[in-house]
Amino acid sequence: MSGPNAFDEVALPLFGTAPAPKSQHKLPSYLSDHRKRLRARFMDGGADAMPDYELLELILFRAIPRQDVKPLARRLIDTFGDFNRVVSAPAARLMAIDGAGAAVVQELKIVEAAAHRLARARVLGRSVLSGWTELLDYCHTTMAHRETEQFRILFLDAQNAVIADEEQARGTVDHVPVYPREVVKRALEVNASALILVHNHPSGDPTPSQADIDMTGRIAEAARALSITLHDHIIIGKSAEISFRAAGYLDV
Repeated sequence: MSGPNAFDEVALPLFGTAPAPKSQHKLPSYLSDHRKRLRARFMDGGADAMPDYELLELILFRAIPRQDVKPLARRLIDTFGDFNRVVSAPAARLMAIDGAGAAVVQELKIVEAAAHRLARARVLGRSVLSGWTELLDYCHTTMAHRETEQFRILFLDAQNAVIADEEQARGTVDHVPVYPREVVKRALEVNASALILVHNHPSGDPTPSQADIDMTGRIAEAARALSITLHDHIIIGKSAEISFRAAGYLDV
């Protein structure tokens, strides 16, 4: 067979002769040792064995495999305050931090999503009467460190088990629009017998405003007309929460 063959023009390397990585691509030994020590300490003692910035380093190792990530971890903690606030910070604000590129934001958001999913799994399908602590933990995990208000609804069946958990609305730093008609309409769609309302106060203070109280009363009235019970409205602050039922804002 005559004529040029495409393979004749390509010099194929022999097996095992691929060039070694350039030295500048290797992690310096002192950084490699540091990473090994942090990982070992985590495996031996868990997250309680390390401060927030070191736990953050463990995450950043994956996003930035060939650099010292300690300075970035400290910048993130200094900017947002603690580990929880870093992980739950808006992507745009994270990207504004020097050294926090798309890969860093992606890793942080994966951790945030995993935390939400784990907490949610402890709530769905379980009676709120036997899992109130887990319910509050879930609400704090998903909402306590948000910078804007979010309004969620937990829909319950006749046995008070959570059958659905949905975000109803998002708002600004001090306001979220909520429409009682939409709340009860959705309750009918999922065949809920009862509701628990949840929203956060980005200010950190869970004390209800008069608008919160009035809105809750309107939802309770609309739900009552359709034989749906409003069990509670929980306001989540940075480190505490307020239950409308326990505080006397809802009729017994």
